[in-house]
Amino acid sequence: QVHVVESGGGLVQSGGSLRLSCAASGIFFRINTMGWYRQAPGKQRELVAAFTSGGTTNYADSVKGRFTISRGNAKNTVYLQMNSLKPEDTGVYYCRATMSSDYWGQGTQVTVSS
Repeated sequence: QVHVVESGGGLVQSGGSLRLSCAASGIFFRINTMGWYRQAPGKQRELVAAFTSGGTTNYADSVKGRFTISRGNAKNTVYLQMNSLKPEDTGVYYCRATMSSDYWGQGTQVTVSS
């Protein structure tokens, strides 16, 4: 059984910062990719930032230069440092880990007030 758990969301003013954390636990052989997605009200879930299987990173154009994804030493944790937050960054942020299957966390709410 694999569990993916996010933390670190909250309410912040425009221009502020938040740091999200995600940890995958359970019995698994290898994590292929791990990253962050978000879903705003009335919109589809979209990629925010992720590590590829080769260890490189992908970012949505809308967050480049403002958000940074990083990994913990154990490689089963990822972080998302979000700076210069905008109201359009508001949404539920999900962590995704791909192994033999896809595993998603329950999501953490990020709300940016103007």
